[in-house]
Amino acid sequence: MLKKGCAEAIAAEVVRQLETERLLSDDRFMESLIQARRNRGYGPLRIQKELQEKGVAPEAIANWLDATSRDWIDDIRRVQRKKFGARLPRNYTERARQARFLQYRGFTYDQIQQLLDPRGSD
Repeated sequence: MLKKGCAEAIAAEVVRQLETERLLSDDRFMESLIQARRNRGYGPLRIQKELQEKGVAPEAIANWLDATSRDWIDDIRRVQRKKFGARLPRNYTERARQARFLQYRGFTYDQIQQLLDPRGSD
């Protein structure tokens, strides 16, 4: 609003009013962005990077984004099956290809290992 020529006092009052009515909330923004990115198949590292680029405080990200959550295993499994089908990799080359793709999507090394390990914990 300041860039558009609005007085600073008016802009501050508008922001305060929006926050009071919960129409402007960092928590709602993070919750919405995290859910949207998870639905698109992105992992916690990629989402964390995007939130940092948008200026969200690291403490707030840590509160909202639990990379160790069991839910991420369900997400990585869904992404892997959508891209590669239900079968696990049969050889090193195929495994490396799947791991690179999942790493690019922002999943952690531990999550990828847990999914692609043939002796899996399931």
